[in-house]
Amino acid sequence: MPTMIESEEHKSLRAAVSTFAKSHPRTLGADTEQFWQAAAKLGYIGVNLPEAYGGGGGGITELSLVLEEMGAAGNPLLMMIVSPAICGTVIARFGTEAQKQEWLPSLADGTRLMAFGITEPDAGSNSHRITTTARRDGTDWLLTGRKVFISGVDIADATLVVGRTEDARTGKLKPCLFIVPRDTPGFERRRIDMELNAAEKQFELTLDDVRLPADALVGDEDAGLLQLFAGLNPERVMTAAFGIGMGRYALSRALEYARERTVWKTPIGAHQAIAHPLAQAHIDLELARLMTQKAAHLYDAGDDTGAGEAANMAKYAAGEACVKAVDQAVHTLGGNGLTREFGLASLITASRVARIAPVSREMILNYVSHQTLGLPKSY
Repeated sequence: MPTMIESEEHKSLRAAVSTFAKSHPRTLGADTEQFWQAAAKLGYIGVNLPEAYGGGGGGITELSLVLEEMGAAGNPLLMMIVSPAICGTVIARFGTEAQKQEWLPSLADGTRLMAFGITEPDAGSNSHRITTTARRDGTDWLLTGRKVFISGVDIADATLVVGRTEDARTGKLKPCLFIVPRDTPGFERRRIDMELNAAEKQFELTLDDVRLPADALVGDEDAGLLQLFAGLNPERVMTAAFGIGMGRYALSRALEYARERTVWKTPIGAHQAIAHPLAQAHIDLELARLMTQKAAHLYDAGDDTGAGEAANMAKYAAGEACVKAVDQAVHTLGGNGLTREFGLASLITASRVARIAPVSREMILNYVSHQTLGLPKSY
């Protein structure tokens, strides 16, 4: 396995992305299209996609690094988790040549976006309880169901929808992935009113006998969970990178303040009550970053099982570290931490997302209990 000490190439990529992201106005809660296009022109959005289809030929290691540095500059792009990381990866690994030709170049150069629809009102992200079903009608597919908390559907050209088809041999339902273009008849969306201050909006989707051609199916109808987790593991790694970047940004603002804010002739950062919690936050973020790098390396090396375990752990660690870093940063600034001028208060809500999505910390603890420690299931 590669060393956890970053290569010079990766350090250079970090530095370049950091300089680029810091040169743009903060995108949190603002329109991100201009920043997305600028990042795509430099090759950052498609850095993980195959060179043969216009990508950078890297992996989730490079893409997560890009997202982390954008977040650390105060400019995270949520749709990077979805469009190149989940959808781009799934199509690159399992799509037909025609699907790759149609989607990968435009996902890489930023001219098209793809959303990802898995979460359901009653099943959450539990892929075993998904009720969106696909049935054959001649050579076509008919897709029916509901999805909730789907990011960026309004700006995405299509949504990669997780449905379930019936196995002819066993009668059991198994997950399958379908590309559903935005304007497909029967494919309706309703915006969910969120208190989260983010540029990307959340939607509830309704699919009412949505008719799709045979080539809307991505990958093998019988591959099931293998294909699904080919997208979900990068999602966890990228969410971890998102959280680490956000935590680093909050911490950097707190450090600036703690060095300059003077009470009784001494900068407040000289006091251990201020300094130690910030040091702990930094340590937690660095530890989470190490596990994120491990997960990304395992995934890029083709170890899906090892990557699944590490990606869950990375996402858990990053979510906790992010929330603690943001909380401590706000606390360090006191009342200023709640002002719009310093831009930290909005991160209080945003940082919770790293704990909740795309899978809750409790479900990760279940995963580690069962899969890693071999303990019996409670459900």
